[in-house]
Amino acid sequence: MYFLYVLKSEIAKKSYVGITTDLKRRVKEHNSGKNFYTKRHCPWSIIYTEKFNSREEARKREKYLKTAAGRRYLKGFVFKE
Repeated sequence: MYFLYVLKSEIAKKSYVGITTDLKRRVKEHNSGKNFYTKRHCPWSIIYTEKFNSREEARKREKYLKTAAGRRYLKGFVFKE
């Protein structure tokens, strides 16, 4: 099982989209500063997830969410205020 996840920074107006097989471990890594991009905007919280049976499906969806259309779709989840 693969998870697509979207994180939102609790201190900056930033989001991060990624895929993993272990969601809890991956979020812990982001919040402990093990990722170059996310360590500058800690702490992070999960705001959106999707499950996939294959890595290829998850990667395809991740690529879409990183496009302009995908960012518009996520805007409602990420920056609700």
